[in-house]
Amino acid sequence: MFTTWLPFEWIVAIRFLREGRLQTLFIISGVAIGVAVIVFMSALLAGLQSNFIRRVLTTQAHIQLLQPQQMTRQLRSGADAPKGQVEGAIVQPPLQQTKSIDQWQAIVEQVRAMPAIKVVSPVTSGPVLVVRGSATRAVTISGIEPETYFRIVDFSDKILRGTSRLAGSDILIGSELSNDLGVDVGDKLHVTAANGGTGVLTIVGVFDLGNKGANQRNTFTVLHTAQSLLDLPGGVTSIEVTVQDIYQAEAIAQRIAAATGVEADSWIKNSAQFFAAVSAQTTANTAIRFFVGLSVAFGIASVLVVSVVQKSREIGILRAMGISRGQILRLFLLQGGLLGFGGSLVGCGIGAFALWLWQRLARNADGTQLFPLEFDSTMFAIALVLATITGLLAALAPAVRAARLDPVVAIRG
Repeated sequence: MFTTWLPFEWIVAIRFLREGRLQTLFIISGVAIGVAVIVFMSALLAGLQSNFIRRVLTTQAHIQLLQPQQMTRQLRSGADAPKGQVEGAIVQPPLQQTKSIDQWQAIVEQVRAMPAIKVVSPVTSGPVLVVRGSATRAVTISGIEPETYFRIVDFSDKILRGTSRLAGSDILIGSELSNDLGVDVGDKLHVTAANGGTGVLTIVGVFDLGNKGANQRNTFTVLHTAQSLLDLPGGVTSIEVTVQDIYQAEAIAQRIAAATGVEADSWIKNSAQFFAAVSAQTTANTAIRFFVGLSVAFGIASVLVVSVVQKSREIGILRAMGISRGQILRLFLLQGGLLGFGGSLVGCGIGAFALWLWQRLARNADGTQLFPLEFDSTMFAIALVLATITGLLAALAPAVRAARLDPVVAIRG
């Protein structure tokens, strides 16, 4: 028989599990269902979060560096106030004008040298009027360095018509603005800034950022063209930054602000409600896994407690034959571990099948996939290990009880 080469504890543990086939089947089924729920819910919520974050962050940087806000100033009520009388101070917020970041080239190099930073790209942006015949629209023009900015916002799948390649007098516009003005690729737009700067730019591409408002108001050109239009020669109004770990964006932004003196706004700060929703989902997922794992542990423990009572005479005989307390302890721990491991193997299979079924059946109204799910092998490995450890821990109390049985009392029943 295949068990003859196994250690004594393994032989007896497997024999005990075989004798209680119905109990073993029920507990393995319970563990399998629990592990399947954990695997399925973890992958589902992870895919949902990734989809949400992808939709939010594909059109913006993780961190935006800005010139610090101008401070307020006090206007005194007058120099002829009566002697000894305290003058009232009128606080008047200053007008926030479009202004370049001081020594932005040095800041770009400093930020690029920091750990955990992926891409740094300077941007010059401001309000302009675009005119086409009798139609006029107020939009924001952003001057970019295409080679770096397109690594932050990937336009490869956002261009509807034309190309994203930009030269000196080229401009990219959104689909809504294209429809409003009745223009398309190859047409020219007359652009006027508030300071009087003007230019005629040629549309080379029409994009869709997945947001109607963004498609109406956002336009892109090369950096030096926007600098000329906005009267910011050699200046930039913001520096866009992406990081390796998006959840560390706020901590990295604070370090950048402390090191450079600029204002650093992370996506976590700018989208506080969205980040709170993502965090709540993570907490809910953790709570689900904890309580499912707890129920699995109690199921294994209850079965093994009953097994100790049922097998007390056999345990007494084994102890009378010279089997040590340690071996009895290991025998029941092995049963718990085997139940956890066997159930988790079946559960991982059920969970993988459920995920595959979800990908096949869950569809949008247009028939496309609802959102992608990743079959992460690490997640399945962790589920196997945790379920086995849970089985061992659940078996600890029954194992200790079995090891403490007095052989004479146990044999007498």
